[in-house]
Amino acid sequence: MAAPALLLCARCDAWRLLMPNFDDPDDVFFMHLALHQAAQAYSQAEVPVGAVLVSQGRVVGQGYNQTRSLPDPSAHAEIQALRQAALTLGNFRLPGSCLYVTVEPCAMCLGALMHARVERVVFGAFEPKAGRLCSHPWPDDPAFNHRIRITAGVCEPLARQLMQQFFQARRRAATPGLVGFRAND
Repeated sequence: MAAPALLLCARCDAWRLLMPNFDDPDDVFFMHLALHQAAQAYSQAEVPVGAVLVSQGRVVGQGYNQTRSLPDPSAHAEIQALRQAALTLGNFRLPGSCLYVTVEPCAMCLGALMHARVERVVFGAFEPKAGRLCSHPWPDDPAFNHRIRITAGVCEPLARQLMQQFFQARRRAATPGLVGFRAND
């Protein structure tokens, strides 16, 4: 794997630690597992975001968005994967771990990742409205006492396409019963 490099992020014009090797076979493999989780969310009419948390080369947590089906506003894919990993490892701290998530994490999920001391986050699609790693960066805030290495854009076309298909279908169908669902959610 390529060594980490300090690069200028093309999305946010900030200097950040990015992993430039998007063709890393492990990243692609684990991102495909996260995409399978996202497909589960899609099949349950949830926003299709999936996450897989890896420690020492093995999956220790996985999850997909379940905010509407549980109902729980904190049931994002990243939180589900962190909860499962903490139970699996018997510790709320997850140093040395890597989270693979199909869409750039939001502020809530970034906070949980910081508290869990996740070492690295690999995400697929950028989230221009709520993403907090590159789109609206927070990790460089001096208030944070932990730094996360970021790899952006792994399997991005697949992750973006899944999200676009989901929201296009929602706008076309205007499915009743999805409380709080707006066309531009």
